[in-house]
Formats: sequence, C-alpha cells, structure tokens
Amino acid sequence: MSTSTNTASEIVTGVGGAGNIESLTHCATRLRFQLRDASEVEQGTLEAIDGVMGAVPQAGNRYQIVIGGAVQTVYNEIMALPQMANAGGDAAAIKAAARAKGPRGKNAWLDSLFEYLSDSFRPILGALLGASLFITFMSLMSTLDIIGNWADPRTDLSPSWEFVNLCWQCVFVFLPLMIAYNASKKLDADPWVGFAIMAVLMLPGFTAFMDQATTNTVFGFEVQTIDIFGIPLTVFDYSSQVFPPLLMAAVLGPLYKYLKKIIPENVQLIFVPFLAMLIMIPLTAFIIGPIGVYVGAGLADVLKSINDFSPFIFAIVIPLAYPFMVPLGLHWPINAIMLLNIQTIGYDFIQGPMGAWNFACFGATAGVLLIAWRERDMQMRQTATGALAAGLLGGISEPSLYGIHLRFKRIYPRMLVGCFVGGLIIGIGGGVTTNAFVFTSLLTIPAFDSIVLYGIAVAAAFAVAMILVVLSGYRTAEQQAQFEAARDAGLERAGAIPIDDSAEGVAAAAAAAAVPSGSTATAVSTAPTATAAAATTAESAAPTERRVVTEIGAPLDGTVVALSDVPDPVFAKGTMGGGVAIEPSGDTVYAPAAAMVVAAQPTGHAFGLVLDGGIELLIHVGIDTVQLKGEGFDVKVKAGQKVDAGTPLVTFDRAVIERAGYPLITPVVVMNTKKFASVDQIAEGTATVGTPVIAVEAKPRPPA
Repeated sequence: MSTSTNTASEIVTGVGGAGNIESLTHCATRLRFQLRDASEVEQGTLEAIDGVMGAVPQAGNRYQIVIGGAVQTVYNEIMALPQMANAGGDAAAIKAAARAKGPRGKNAWLDSLFEYLSDSFRPILGALLGASLFITFMSLMSTLDIIGNWADPRTDLSPSWEFVNLCWQCVFVFLPLMIAYNASKKLDADPWVGFAIMAVLMLPGFTAFMDQATTNTVFGFEVQTIDIFGIPLTVFDYSSQVFPPLLMAAVLGPLYKYLKKIIPENVQLIFVPFLAMLIMIPLTAFIIGPIGVYVGAGLADVLKSINDFSPFIFAIVIPLAYPFMVPLGLHWPINAIMLLNIQTIGYDFIQGPMGAWNFACFGATAGVLLIAWRERDMQMRQTATGALAAGLLGGISEPSLYGIHLRFKRIYPRMLVGCFVGGLIIGIGGGVTTNAFVFTSLLTIPAFDSIVLYGIAVAAAFAVAMILVVLSGYRTAEQQAQFEAARDAGLERAGAIPIDDSAEGVAAAAAAAAVPSGSTATAVSTAPTATAAAATTAESAAPTERRVVTEIGAPLDGTVVALSDVPDPVFAKGTMGGGVAIEPSGDTVYAPAAAMVVAAQPTGHAFGLVLDGGIELLIHVGIDTVQLKGEGFDVKVKAGQKVDAGTPLVTFDRAVIERAGYPLITPVVVMNTKKFASVDQIAEGTATVGTPVIAVEAKPRPPA
C-alpha cells in the first residue's frame, strides 16, 4: 500500500487537528493516539481516508487507527508534518492535562494496564517475528532430518547450524532486557537504567552463583539459593523471562518520579540513576525477580493443569476465547506464559490451539475479500487484501480484527464456528505443541508438532470461516442495502444520516459527512444552498455541455420556507447540505420519488433516501424530536426497502410533538450537495405532496 503526506495530513485533521493530539505511538499495525478530547474525532472521515483500514475508539481519550503494514511510514509522515512540531507538548503538560480531566472512565485503570503490557512488547514485535522465521527454518531442517533436535541443548550441532541457532536465540535469551527497556520508557523512567538493573540478573557471573548455591524448598518449589551478606538470594536463569522485567519497571517508574521530585535538578543526572540502581538492583535480585518467576510459573501451571486435565477441552476453549481476548489486550500475558512454558518445560501447548483462532480470523477476511470482489467494493477489497496478507504471511490478526471484523458484527459468529472446528480437530488429535515461540502464519506451520494435525486444523478453521462468510454475507440487511444503493449511484458509501437530531447530534453527523470532495464521493456541502451566482454560471455554460436537472417533490403537505428559517444553526447555515424546510400542515411524510431507504430511525424522526442519480436525501421530521423516543411516530418503512414515489414513510402525531414543545419544521436536505453543480429551492409558500420544491442540477458533462 502506498501512502502520501496527504494521507498523514487527513488523519491529523480527522482526529481533531494537531492541537488535539497529546501523544502518538504505533504498534505493528495501528496508530495509537492519546487525545485531549476524543469527541472531536471524525470517525466517518477517518475511515474514508485511503489507506485507513478502520478507526477504533478506546477508553478515555485514547484512539486507534488501523493502517496495516505501512504503519511505520504513516507514523513518520505524521510526525514530519509542520503542524506536529509543537503538538502534544511536553510530558509534564500531558500529565497535568490528564490529571485536570479527572478519571477517564471506570475501566481506565484496566485500559492503562494493558496499554503498559502492549507498549512493553510492541517495539520488539519485528524482532520476534524475524526470530520466529529462523525458528521455523530450523524446525523444517529438523523435520527433514538434515539436523537433529535443534531446540534441545543436549543436541550437538555443527558450528554452521549452531550459528543459525544463535540468530533466534539472540532475541529470546535477551528478551528480559528488551522488555525492561520498553517498560521503563513507558513509565517515564530512564530506559537504560531499567535495562542495566535487569542486566545484573542476566550476567554470566550472576548465573554462576548456581555452582555455589544450595537447594532449598520454598512454597513447595525447589530453588537454588546463596547467601549474600547473610541474606538468601534465589538464583534463577532469567533468560526469556518476561514477568520479572515487567514488575521491575512497574516499581522503577514511580521510584524514578519520586527521586526526581526530591533531588535538585542540577544533580539529578548523577544521583537519580545512582539511587534508583542502588535501590532497585538488590530489590529486583532478592524480591521482584523471584516474585516474577513465581507469578509466571503459577499462571503457567494453572493453564498446564487445565490442559493436562483435558487437552480436548483446552484445545477448544483457547481458540474460542482469543477473539474476545485480543481486542481487550488480554493476549499479552498469555504470550508471556507461552515464552515461559518453552523455557521451563521445553515446549508450549497454547500456540497450537491459538493458531485455529488466527486462521479462522484470516478465513473470515478471505470471505470478505471474495464478497468485495463480487460486489465491486473497491474500498473493502483494499482493506481485506492488506489484512489477509498481514495475517497469512505475518500471523498478525489486528488488521483483520479492527479493520473488518469488529466493524461488521455478523462476522464474529461465523468466525467462531471456524475457531471451534479448528480447536475440535486439535482436541481430537490429542493437542499440538511447539518448542519455540512463533507467529501463527503460513510460514511457521513447520514449527508445530504434529505438522499434519496442525495443518489440517488451521486449514479447516480457515475454510469454514471463509465459506460461512461467503454464503451468509457480512453486512446486515440495512448495511447491504446502504452499500448497494451507494454503489449503484457511483459512490463508495451512502451519506451519513444523523441518529440524534439534537444540535450536538446533527453537528456530529455533519462533521462525519463533511469529507473533502477529492477523498470520497460522500461529501456534503459545508456552505449554504447554491446562490444566484451558480445559476449565472449555468446560463453562460458552453452549448456543448449537457445539463441534467432533477426536481424533488415535497415529501409532505405544508408551507415551504428557506433552510435559514430552521431554528437549528447546523441546518440553517447549510452545513448538512442544500435544500428547503417545510412547516407541516399534514401528518404524513411520503417518499418524494422512487428511492432506496438507507436509514429509517426507529424513533421516526429521520429518514435517509438515495434517489436516482445518486441524490442522498435527508428528511428530518421536526427539531430535537428524537427526544420523544418514538412517541407519536408510526414508522411505515425500514432500511433496505425500495419505495416508490408516494410511499408513506412515517405518520406523526402533531399534538404529541407540539405538547412536548419541539418545532415541527422539517428540513429536506440533499446530503451530498457538493457532488452537484447546484441545489436550489424552487418553491415557496403552500405546497402539497409532490409539488417540486428542490432542483438538483448535475455537474456539466461533455457530449458523448
């Protein structure tokens, strides 16, 4: 996927501008924004940007935008924008702003926890992915009997193959140091101090203590201890451990902030790192490190006990749980346990069943891609292609999950069936293990034992999810109708129809719809209805140009007035588009022409129609009438329904609306005004249903 600086600029605009961005990071596929005010995000605008796979609100003022494999490029382009030079402010200002806002939601602490876990692993995903491919290569060589069991340290390999083995060990042996660096940086401590603290436990001299240690039993575990100044030090091999550095950084972060608060600035460079190391090195060696090992071992033992009790149940539960764990970030601790399993028992039993979930996820994406090709959906075709490539080749599920599956809820039940089938096959076969940590992709299938059982299981998960999605579709009837109407009208998607007709709700819908004309076909006018100047231009047009004018009839009886008379500034200023308003004299709204109903609110207050020629018409019955929650409205149609001119859309009780104090004036607006040369009011005063009230003039085209 190619990107441009324009894409970066549009993303910044979509999240409320550079001034609304407190901080920006990225993971393997997503841009992660910390915003000052998440309510300023224009989600519809963001999702219409070329290269954006999806936009996902998070707790508080966090926001994620799914990009896919080009995320690093887009991130660099955003950070290089001139307006980003002073965006976000310094760390102290960011924290002060966050404190001023108070609690960001009842789950903010949980969101922060998983953000901490995610950001501790995120920067090293590339190294892990690269190492996993070395592991896969070694597994394939072992399977072909070219080398022995490469993962068994007792196996003698030739220097050449031992060197290849070092290519992946360099990542996993020193993984605690990488995590210590990232986790410390996340909590605003000096990351190199965190690195150094954890490095003490990784030194050959520390490991050599085992030669002098004595065996003792602690909490039922046999451990090696040695006296240091009369205090027993528990000695472990901390290679590949992830919980000790995470716990160490969690203590180092607050300690570092406290030391910087009490030590004068002119000597902080010397004494803050020194005192932090003086406190944290023994604390980590004697207490935090062993606790981290025990916590990890305890969690691993719980999962192993479940697997030992019933590998069949375990193989089914894991792939069914992962689709709900990944969006919450709960999979990061499980990844840590996978690494711990490999270090302690020599193999992992979680990654095999997890592969069933991954391939069911990729299969559902493949089904969406096939439908997108069949339905000529260019935007979804691009999104699904990128997501499928990231999944099958890299084992990364986030582009599929955030870009597609969480946006279309019909996919999840079908994907879960694929997860179940894959897990069932693994369970019946007695389970699948691997002696290495790998990303579950096509390229890493040889790393699993047995390859045949695992291959059959993931192929079945992929195929079942794909077939179910293809057969049943992934859109609801309303979504499908909206897409088809927009596609047939030559658009990517139908215009936004406001659900909430309060001033704030309509303004939000207008913002979502007000996309620059060049970026999407659903753009609506951000200016008032076309003026006489536009009409003058039409009169002076060259005679070789053909003009098509469509007249739209009144959808209800009443008095036609200008939009500027509507007591709502969003409508009155033409923000939603050009059109007219009608003071009703009757009690029924009719379809003004043959159309597709793309939105029919259950409250009866608003209807979205797509007319011939791609005219997107909003009929908004009254102002703020959504507050009635449907009282006094009898809706006659539903989204996805095709209607003819004169088909009743809704009947309303005037007395109920008037008694509640809401204006009955009804705006009739062409949402995609900018697509046309002009949208003019052509009637005023009393009108009956069908009386032409709006003239929509197509942009000139040269003769065929």
